[in-house]
Amino acid sequence: MARTKEFDPDAALQSALELFWRRGYEATSMADLVEHLGVGRASIYATFGNKHELYLKALDRYRETRDPQLLRELSQPGPALPAVRTVVRRFAAEAAAEERRLTGCFVTNTAAELAPHDTAAARRVEHSWDHIETLLHSALVRAQAQGELPEDRDPRTLARMLLVLMQGLRVVGKASTEPSRVRDAAEQALTLLD
Repeated sequence: MARTKEFDPDAALQSALELFWRRGYEATSMADLVEHLGVGRASIYATFGNKHELYLKALDRYRETRDPQLLRELSQPGPALPAVRTVVRRFAAEAAAEERRLTGCFVTNTAAELAPHDTAAARRVEHSWDHIETLLHSALVRAQAQGELPEDRDPRTLARMLLVLMQGLRVVGKASTEPSRVRDAAEQALTLLD
């Protein structure tokens, strides 16, 4: 008779996500995961696979929880440009917040640590960035159609610039102890939407 799992896989995945997010992939050992999750090594392997597979599942979980919020913010009815500004300012505020400074963004962290040499991680990072860029582009196209964004602005190029800015805000915010650095950069970039 098969044994039933003695732990909640969903809670364990969330716990793994938090540990990887805080420490990174390389700095998190399998022993760290066993201790942090309170789950035996064999159960981790049986449920999630190896450390790399668990990391990718944690990254997927992170994206599943973040993406719907961004979609809601950028696809609200009514004026689109204020929503774009709000999103960029939220990214800057999160990057500058002391409690987020040390963890940063899990996707951005993965881009810096794993994407250059890990194709599975790189694909997930690219998918996340494509999704953000598409949401920004759609909002900017809508803003232009509603007369909020000048006709001479290219929504695709602006969406890409904002994506790169927002990811850069997260990198600088993680390393800098000067919150005005990210806030000032965000505000300056937003002038391109005027």
